[in-house]
Amino acid sequence: MSDLRQLSLSDMRDGLRAKRFSAVELAEAHLDEIEKTHAHINAFITVTRDIALAQAKASDAKLAKGEGRGIEGVPVGVKDLFCTKDVLTTAASHILDGFKPQYESTVTQNIWNAGGVMLGKLNLDEFAMGSSNMTSYYGPVKSPWTKDGQPLVPGGSSGGSAAAVAAHLAPVALGTDTGGSIRQPASFCGIVGIKPTYGRCSRWGIVAFASSLDQAGPLTRNVRDAAIMLNVMCGHDVKDSTSAKLAVPDFEKALTGNVKGKKIGIPKEYRPDGMNPEILAMWDKGVKLLKEAGAEIVDISLPHTKYALATYYIVAPAECSSNLARYDGVRFGLRAPADSLTEMYEKTRAAGFGHEVKRRIMIGAYVLSAGYYDAYYKKAQQVRWLIANDFNEAFGKVDAILTPTAPSAAFGFDYKPSDPVEMYLNDVFTVPASLAGLPGISIPGGLNKEGLPLGLQLIGKAFDEETVLNVAHALENALQFKGRAA
Repeated sequence: MSDLRQLSLSDMRDGLRAKRFSAVELAEAHLDEIEKTHAHINAFITVTRDIALAQAKASDAKLAKGEGRGIEGVPVGVKDLFCTKDVLTTAASHILDGFKPQYESTVTQNIWNAGGVMLGKLNLDEFAMGSSNMTSYYGPVKSPWTKDGQPLVPGGSSGGSAAAVAAHLAPVALGTDTGGSIRQPASFCGIVGIKPTYGRCSRWGIVAFASSLDQAGPLTRNVRDAAIMLNVMCGHDVKDSTSAKLAVPDFEKALTGNVKGKKIGIPKEYRPDGMNPEILAMWDKGVKLLKEAGAEIVDISLPHTKYALATYYIVAPAECSSNLARYDGVRFGLRAPADSLTEMYEKTRAAGFGHEVKRRIMIGAYVLSAGYYDAYYKKAQQVRWLIANDFNEAFGKVDAILTPTAPSAAFGFDYKPSDPVEMYLNDVFTVPASLAGLPGISIPGGLNKEGLPLGLQLIGKAFDEETVLNVAHALENALQFKGRAA
């Protein structure tokens, strides 16, 4: 039998229903490859072989009776930010040592209800804070893509998820996106990643970074697979007050590939002086292909884009400092020995959090403090409204917006920015849609001269993932990206 790992999620789903192979065979093929490549890629923090094989056997029994649901028998990797009942959940942080939740996140429960098979928990930047997957307590993830034989970062924070999908260790992996943490690693790894509208997927049971921004989404190898996963993941959840009480459309049926008459916006603010010419050429190619497919290209302006990154790095750390206050060594996770309660708090948090997490907690505490709340946090929320309003006005003229996903291809581990802001610039194209709560997808747009993938991003109206997916599907068909990681 040919390598089952090379199949797409949709092909796996259809092959299982046609009984061309079993769920156990599919799970074992992936688990064996994970075991072989783990030391090199470091994509997984925890591999759940026993759980996967038990779920796969149960799926085979249901498929034999013709009772298969959704993605029955399909292997899934889970970013280690989703709580999974009785399975180690770390957020890639030392402070959550030994934490095994007594509950399941809503999104993962939806996936198990649809027949998904859990391969394990995937590595990430600590508490989802990073753009390179170099801040994990469990060590950095290495992309399966290399440059001159040297390892590259997979992007972040969902770097383990992106690397696993690109390396064919899983056909799909769950990620979370706060300011680009699904879309940017998808771009770096030459795969597809979608952040749905804020509120489309429940946040219940996801370890929180920034509550007004965090949103779950899938990373896959093509747009159809992303649509299939959104069908499974999305839905209203009474346990999450920010979950939208809206029916979930059939996203897969939206993939007609017909974009004739669709208006695609091209924001002038996403073309800064000194922009990487290869990124610009890829973007222009995407514009040309959509025009040839019958779409109308419309120049638009999003004037407050230039404030997006600064706004994000006030709002997100503020929410992070509040959310991470719960990690004190009292109830769960790491506890440092000390002679008093206050000393225990101090020592636990000092030992448990990494440098980037501490940096963001400090920034957040500062902008929320009594003397600076109005000057920084309140002002950032006002600018956030202006950014969202820019998008609202633009979507009065267009159906979707096309931009690059990231300002560069993946970089090596020897990249040492002179200050943290340089690293934050990796999210310059993804952050605005996050601040506005809009759906965004990254698809592979081509390869640069060094043979590394570059991503194109499509942004849509709130709760209009159907249009985003369909335009992405049409563009994917036109681009015919064939790049593969070494």
